[in-house]
Parts: sequence; C-alpha cells; structure tokens
Amino acid sequence: MVAGRGLTQRRKDAKEGRLTENEVAKIVVDAAFRVHTALGPGLLESVYETVLAHELSVRGLRVARQVPIAIEYEGMRFDEAFRADLLVEDLVIVELKSIEAVRPVHKKQLLTYLRLSHRKLGLLINFGAPLIKDGITRVVNGLNR
Repeated sequence: MVAGRGLTQRRKDAKEGRLTENEVAKIVVDAAFRVHTALGPGLLESVYETVLAHELSVRGLRVARQVPIAIEYEGMRFDEAFRADLLVEDLVIVELKSIEAVRPVHKKQLLTYLRLSHRKLGLLINFGAPLIKDGITRVVNGLNR
C-alpha cells in the first residue's frame, strides 16, 4: 500500500518509475486533502497550485507546473496550445479549480488534455468545494477517438 510506504521508499519507487497512475493519484488526493484542510476553500487557484506542488514534492514525487500540451492541426504542431496545471510523475495530470461548482466543460477539458498527451489518468480538484472529497473527480482516458 502506497500510503504506508515511507518517504524514502516512495522517492525510490518514483525515481525507478515503479509507481502506477493509481498510486500517484492516491498520494495526490491525500496531499490535496491536507492542503484544503490547512488553507480552506476560497483562495486563488495559483495559491493551491503552488502549495500542492510543494506538498507533493515533500512526499517525494516529481511535479511539473504549467506543462505545455501540444496539438496538431492540418499537419502543423502547436507546442503550447494548452497548459496543464500539474503533471505528477509524468503520469497524472492534475487540473485545479477554485470555483463554486465544477461544470461538465471542466471534465471535458481534462479529458482533452489526457488524449492529447497520451496519458491515462487525470484528477480534477476543486478547492472551492466546502469538503474536498466533494471536489475531486477522476477522469480516465480509456477511449480511442
């Protein structure tokens, strides 16, 4: 079980690429809970992005912020068409919101990021939710389109 592993073991597993998308997601959800408990709802997304990235780094995960996602159109590649808020362990895209309610378009946006980047799992985390458990949505890219 990932949560029971020590920080040193998690860092070793991450460095050796042994963490699965689900293991990474579990750590992200736990870290988001900690951040939301400490800061509460209502801050800017950029604040949650900074603090969550720090919390994940402390837990031994590699985190990239504002990662460009390319798109191809009519044979041309546009390298910075979109930006994902966080990319954790080069496996899980984390899209952050700080709004009253998540809309279907937010889930579609994350699914598009997953498809374009050829990744399987994303987390949409709304820090604006009164309870963080109600603000976390898993989005899976399992369809070939």
